Amino acid sequence: MIALSLAEIAAIVGGQPHDIPDPSVTVTGPVVIDSRQVAAGSLFVAFAGEHVDGHDYAQRAFEAGAVAVLAARPVGVPAIVVDDVQGALGALARDVVRRLGTDVVALTGSSGKTSTKDLIAQVLQRHAPTVFTPGSLNNEIGLPLTALTAGPETRHLVLEMGARGVGHIRYLTGLTPPTIGLVLNVGSAHIGEFGGREQIALAKGELVESLPEGGCAVLNADDPLVRAMASRTKARVLLFGEAEDADVRAENVRLTAAGQPSFSLHTPSGCGDVTLRLYGEHHVSNALAAAAVAHELGMSADEIARALSEAGTLSRWRMEVTERPDGVTVVNDAYNANPESMRAALRALVAMGKGRRTWAVLGPMAELGDESLTEHDAVGRLAVRLNVSKLVAVGGREASWLQLGAYNEGSWGEESVHVSDAQAAVDLLRSELRPGDVVLVKASRSIGLERVAFALLDGAAEGEVAAR
Repeated sequence: MIALSLAEIAAIVGGQPHDIPDPSVTVTGPVVIDSRQVAAGSLFVAFAGEHVDGHDYAQRAFEAGAVAVLAARPVGVPAIVVDDVQGALGALARDVVRRLGTDVVALTGSSGKTSTKDLIAQVLQRHAPTVFTPGSLNNEIGLPLTALTAGPETRHLVLEMGARGVGHIRYLTGLTPPTIGLVLNVGSAHIGEFGGREQIALAKGELVESLPEGGCAVLNADDPLVRAMASRTKARVLLFGEAEDADVRAENVRLTAAGQPSFSLHTPSGCGDVTLRLYGEHHVSNALAAAAVAHELGMSADEIARALSEAGTLSRWRMEVTERPDGVTVVNDAYNANPESMRAALRALVAMGKGRRTWAVLGPMAELGDESLTEHDAVGRLAVRLNVSKLVAVGGREASWLQLGAYNEGSWGEESVHVSDAQAAVDLLRSELRPGDVVLVKASRSIGLERVAFALLDGAAEGEVAAR
């Protein structure tokens, strides 16, 4: 963060200083919400959570080097007291971003946000100092914390924006007004909370509505609901995709023997050949989105193609591919799941497993509302159509719908099985895996199915799923 005195911060957030002997003392370190992350010069932000109250850790944070605490009440150490800690954190981020004048790239979408954000960050880092959202910290707390890590040298600030309802993205863009807004897709993720794809499109489109007249809306030409957002912005529109009229597009898309996408990248400034280190054809769209942003920020087609071809996975449990000494390949994609990402992962599994046995270890997809039965059934059926060797559905009712869909699609018999939990899945896999098999593990984050991948990879004792 840029250096600010406690007096300046109090004025920005509308707070009252308490137990601050010298208001000119400057915050020079990071802004953190975890006392274990405090460094010399930090500002510690005390949130009162459901299970832990950050105010109880104020003394510890101060002793660890925090200059002061941003809090909802006096805490016995130097503090700036405000009525609304979250609102104050957002106000501080908004002021810092305004002072920096950096390019703000904001992106949203139903799926692929984090993978695309990681690609954009790795490409732009070739161009100029770049700060970006770590992992998927894309909400009302994670976004301002990320913005506050930017400093005077930062040229590009790349921010992932999530939403669970109409108005959420509008709030986030108010904290860090973007100059470039990217919308990836409108899918079924959280459809139970939104109430339908049209409501999802309404919420995602808040991003392009926030753009200034001199900004740029980067839209997926292959998604009709996203393409239609062009009418909702006063910014210039840049289309990406495989459509013929896309400004940034892919041609001659193919997969390597390992299942990694390769294509010819076309931009308004030239062309380049790309072979991604990521797995699955669905990453072509993500790469094109990253290329469109990089083009808008002045990078050449050749620079973009080289950077994309060298970019890797920065965030955990997203198509992490690991080969065991016995030749079994484990694909840990267990961070989250929705119908679109499930279908993409299954297709990637089949592409990677040509000539080998393939296992799809799948758990429930959360927050699908009335669409849950239909969507789980459809994923199970797709596994059969793609000729996945064996489906292992893990968990309760929703998992049983996965297995039933597979069973009803064809005469699979024992090629699909429903097991109660991660331990049962591990036991089954340990008894039946053969060298050379490829195993995909995927489910919504709340299920914790990554434990299956951990157990297959780290030598957890027989009958014991590693707890991480």
